[in-house]
Amino acid sequence: FSGADLAGGSCGHPTIPGRVSPLLPANHVTMTKGTGLVHTAPAHGMEDYNVASHHQLPTDCLVDESGYFTEAAGPELKNKNVLEEGNEAVIKMLQAAGSLLKEEKYVHSYPYDWRTKKPMIIRASKQWFVNTADVKAAAQDVLKKVKVIPTSAVNRMLEMLDRKTFWCISRQRCWGVP
Repeated sequence: FSGADLAGGSCGHPTIPGRVSPLLPANHVTMTKGTGLVHTAPAHGMEDYNVASHHQLPTDCLVDESGYFTEAAGPELKNKNVLEEGNEAVIKMLQAAGSLLKEEKYVHSYPYDWRTKKPMIIRASKQWFVNTADVKAAAQDVLKKVKVIPTSAVNRMLEMLDRKTFWCISRQRCWGVP
């Protein structure tokens, strides 16, 4: 059967009795990228976040800034590193619930930190959004006071600032970017 046949259905959570999740269509889920049926983690990826937002689902994040499960993940997972002992704990929980059909090693294509060469976990965090017009005007005023070489680059940068539609003040990344 096709994925469209499942749309509108629901499934039970494998480790939380009574918790039901809707089966939702998503354009990013294809047979070439896996099975065609996947879980959605709205707090851990842009595609999942977009699907959750479209269907008004919560985007609760059960992982803290250091990559450990929070208290909201439950006592079995709390304070366990997601990519290490947390993964093993989830497997044991699935086994205990009789919900694990198969286990095998899989090399996941996590994004990697350019500095430490370790996998990064994408996670939702609180942001402070500000008035776009105010930030844009302030940024353009400050840029006009900066000595830029070559001077022709200033106009390109001012145009780029003018096209910017969303502004977010964010300091949650401790690893930096190149």
